[in-house]
Amino acid sequence: MLIAMTQRLKLRTINADDAEFYLRLLNDPSYIKNINDKNIRTVEAAKISISTGPVASQEKNGFSLYLVIRKDDDNAIGICGLIKRDALKNVDIGYAFLPEFGGQGYAMEAAKAVVVYAYEHLGLEKLVAITSPYNRNSNNLLAKLGFTLEDVVILEGESKETNLYSCSLPPEI
Repeated sequence: MLIAMTQRLKLRTINADDAEFYLRLLNDPSYIKNINDKNIRTVEAAKISISTGPVASQEKNGFSLYLVIRKDDDNAIGICGLIKRDALKNVDIGYAFLPEFGGQGYAMEAAKAVVVYAYEHLGLEKLVAITSPYNRNSNNLLAKLGFTLEDVVILEGESKETNLYSCSLPPEI
């Protein structure tokens, strides 16, 4: 299902056909360092993760992480979307892109589209975001999106500090 289109990108729901890309993204060293090692090592495990993660979230919540595709060549380059974590009161925005697509404004473009979607289509009044205090690029992106650092927390079940950002909607981007 198509969620949003920008000048250069399409965002759509993730499905089992995206498992090879999803597997590659989740095993990229930057994903493991900055987000988490989900221990997904096979295409079959990626299909299960898609089914129990984004697909289940879309069915339950009406939102999920979305596949980000470049319009000009129809290649998947990352994921960006909304997550409802038990450890957070509000819905949060999440994103991850393959390193070769960094520094080209794709993450900002996709994140802006998701923030607008959250407000216009889902009626959300506030979003949060979490990122490693050491992930400078992600921290900068959130600031440019209008998110404000609320606190440094350790989420339930985690051992590392996490920056917690928030943003009231509608966005001023």
